[in-house]
Amino acid sequence: MLLEFDADQRLWQETVRDAVTKQCPASLIRGIAENGVDPSPLWKTYVDAGWTELADPENAVELAIVLEELGRATDPTPFLATLTQFAPLIGAGFDPQQAGTAVYGGVSAYRDADGWRLSGTARYVLDGDRAERLAVVTDAGVFVVDADQVTTRRTAVFDPVLHIAEVSLLDVHLPDTARVKADVERARHVALTGMAITTVGACQRILDLVIEHVKQRQQFGVAIGSFQAVQHKTVDMHVATERARALAYFAALTIAADDPRRRLAAAMAKASAGEAQALVFRHGLQLFGAMGFTWENDLQFALKRAKAGELLLGGAAEHRAVIAEEYRSNGAADF
Repeated sequence: MLLEFDADQRLWQETVRDAVTKQCPASLIRGIAENGVDPSPLWKTYVDAGWTELADPENAVELAIVLEELGRATDPTPFLATLTQFAPLIGAGFDPQQAGTAVYGGVSAYRDADGWRLSGTARYVLDGDRAERLAVVTDAGVFVVDADQVTTRRTAVFDPVLHIAEVSLLDVHLPDTARVKADVERARHVALTGMAITTVGACQRILDLVIEHVKQRQQFGVAIGSFQAVQHKTVDMHVATERARALAYFAALTIAADDPRRRLAAAMAKASAGEAQALVFRHGLQLFGAMGFTWENDLQFALKRAKAGELLLGGAAEHRAVIAEEYRSNGAADF
C-alpha cells in the first residue's frame, strides 16, 4: 500500500478544497448557527457534484479526501452520516440522492406472521432528525426504515450546526424486503474511519487559524509566533494532526483493499484522532487567549466539531482498549 497520493488524488484534493472553500465558507456556518440558515442547498451541491456517489469501498481514499475537507469546513450537511454510516450498511440499495443515517443500538426486532416488528429508542444518532432513510441495526439483522415511520427529537449539543437526535420506533411493522444483508462489522470500520478523518480536518482548521493568529498577534513589539513556547505548541499540534491523518488514510486504504487489518486500522485511526483533538483543542484555545472563548471568533466552530468527533462512536480510550485486546489475542506480529 502506498501512503502518498497519486496525481489524480492530488488533483481531486485540490478540486474538493476549492469547491468547499467557495460553497461552505465560515460565514455560512455562522449564518446557520445564528440565524438558522437552511443548509439544504449545500447538500444539493454535493449531490449534483457526484460526491454522494463515492459509496463504493474502492473509493474509500477519495471519500476520505472529501471528508477531511468537510471536517475542516465544519460541514453542516448530513454527508458524513449518509456516506459513512448509512451507505455501508445497505450496499447496492443506496440512493445517492437521499440522506440517510445508521441506528446502531437500542432497537429490537421480532418476527411475526406478517414480517418484522421493531421497537426501541436510540440516542445520539447523527443526523437522525433529518435523514430520509435509516439503517437500523438489530440482533435480527439490519432493516431499512423510512423517516416517516420513526419519531425523532433533535438533541441540543455544543456544536450548533451538528444534528444529533433521539430516534424512537414504536412497534414499526416492516416486510421481509426491508431486511438487508449487511456486514455490520465492516460498516462500522467505515464509520470509524470517516469520523476519524473528519476530526482530522477540524484539527487542521484549528491549526490553520492558530498559525494565522500568532503571526499577526503582537506582544512586546513582536509577533507572538516568534516566541519559542508558542512555536513548540504549534509544532506539537502539527505533529499530532499529521499522525492522526496518516492513520486515518491508512485505514481508508485497508477498506479500499479489503485488507483484514482494517479492524485495527479503524480503531487506531479513531483513537489517534481523539488524542489529536485533545492536544489541538487545548493548545489552540490557549494560543488564542481570551479571544478563543468569544462567540465572535470562528475558532469555536472547529473546536466544537473536533470535540464532537472524539465523542461520537467511542472515544480514544475505548478504541485503545480494542487495540490492546487485539494484540493480546493475536500478537503484534500479525499486524
